[in-house]
Amino acid sequence: MAHLVITLKDSDPRIVEITPEIEYAFEAEFNTGIYKKFRESEKQSDLFWLAWRALQTIEGIIVKPFGIEFIKTLKKVEYDASDEFSKKV
Repeated sequence: MAHLVITLKDSDPRIVEITPEIEYAFEAEFNTGIYKKFRESEKQSDLFWLAWRALQTIEGIIVKPFGIEFIKTLKKVEYDASDEFSKKV
């Protein structure tokens, strides 16, 4: 399953699986299929939104509301569709 590698400015990278819950939230927010949206308009802000929603699923992490203040907390967000993460765990 696809996952994100999210690196905040003040922490080590976190690998977060893109679960059905996160996919559903994305599709409800943008009113389109997640894969269709990424194929048709490769916007980094969509990836930032996914990272924002994914971080909300991690217990103990306080996430700022989505917008520029949240984006300022990011160092980098990477999308990985490989199964390498699943095989290591």
